[in-house]
Amino acid sequence: MNRSEPIVRRKLSDEVFLRLKRLITSGELMPGDDMPSERELMERFEVGRPAIREAMQALSNMGLVAISHGERAKVLQLTAKSIIKQVDGAAKIILSSSKDTLEHLKTARIFFERGMVREAAEKATVEDVQRLKATVAEQRAARGDSEAFISADMKFHTQIAAISGNPIYVAVSEAMLGWLKEYHTEMLIWTGKEQFTLTEHEEIIGRIEKKDADGAEKAMIKHLERSRALYVMNSEK
Repeated sequence: MNRSEPIVRRKLSDEVFLRLKRLITSGELMPGDDMPSERELMERFEVGRPAIREAMQALSNMGLVAISHGERAKVLQLTAKSIIKQVDGAAKIILSSSKDTLEHLKTARIFFERGMVREAAEKATVEDVQRLKATVAEQRAARGDSEAFISADMKFHTQIAAISGNPIYVAVSEAMLGWLKEYHTEMLIWTGKEQFTLTEHEEIIGRIEKKDADGAEKAMIKHLERSRALYVMNSEK
């Protein structure tokens, strides 16, 4: 029999975190409820303020509570977006340390958006198509302003994911676009680059409007294969 490992005593803040998390996951505290005050928790668990604050910060990092200065923390509704948001920091660190990972993300995005645009072509309503057209008009008006142009670009692709009606797809779309945004170069605002994007977006909308899933997929692949060169590591800029 192997020698047993010694039992490591858990930090107070870790124990407080587990107990508070249990209050939320058990339903004793519901989304929208105020968390007990620091003073109440200190008395309830017989621990100091640092342990309470560390535990609350851990809950906040998990997306379980929202902490506001001068107010009680509130219990949040867990969503696909809030869950995926938890990996944001780690994803950005991995991306910043590896050019290969950035290339893998670009490829994964193309694979993902091929499916999203096919779903959009099959499910889009007249209202969905109008929203996409309005976003492209917004993007056209933002030519010369790279920040506004890229923001409208991200909105366009997220709207396509939203047509599926699946909030997980929307959350994944927003996450990937957010991670890629940090690697976007100013190449976009060089002469002709913006117009390429606008024309390609209009072509994608046209295919969606005609319920042409194959054509929409081809248009999306062409668009993303061209634009993938716009995302590079800082050392390459």
